[in-house]
Amino acid sequence: MEPTGRILSLEELPAWREAQRQAGRRVVATNGCFDLLHQGHVACLQGARALGDCLVVGLNDDESVRALKGPDRPWVPAEERAFLLAALRVVDAVCVFPQLDAVEFLRRARPDVYVKGGDYTLETLHPGERRLLEAMGSRIVLIPPVPGRSSSALIRRIQAARLQEPAAEAVPVQT
Repeated sequence: MEPTGRILSLEELPAWREAQRQAGRRVVATNGCFDLLHQGHVACLQGARALGDCLVVGLNDDESVRALKGPDRPWVPAEERAFLLAALRVVDAVCVFPQLDAVEFLRRARPDVYVKGGDYTLETLHPGERRLLEAMGSRIVLIPPVPGRSSSALIRRIQAARLQEPAAEAVPVQT
């Protein structure tokens, strides 16, 4: 299936979820900004997919990323981030959502298992997300981060490299 065929709207998500249920598949969900996709993201997605039969990824849209991460983000637009995620073999569906939290995404995805990577703990999960997941009976799994692999670390490396580059010098034109 083409990656774009795996990108769902919030409105399409419940029907996709019902099809998985009818097929007897265990649905795993995760969510995030996934700006500057890196090894840590992929490791988390692989770990999440291993916990079930299919993986749906909730993806913050550009406006929510700006609100969460700052005015200079995202570096990669939502359409491209969704395409990259959907192209990964471990991802079965991607759903872009506009909210600052994942409550509506999770309500529609109704995952059997919910995975969060990085530095999250049960205490730092969004309280509304946690309450909803517990009410639905979803298992919550936290996957530890890959040391040194984060979007923030990648951005710092890029910025440091740019500061070390010499200024471009004019090259004389040969006539």
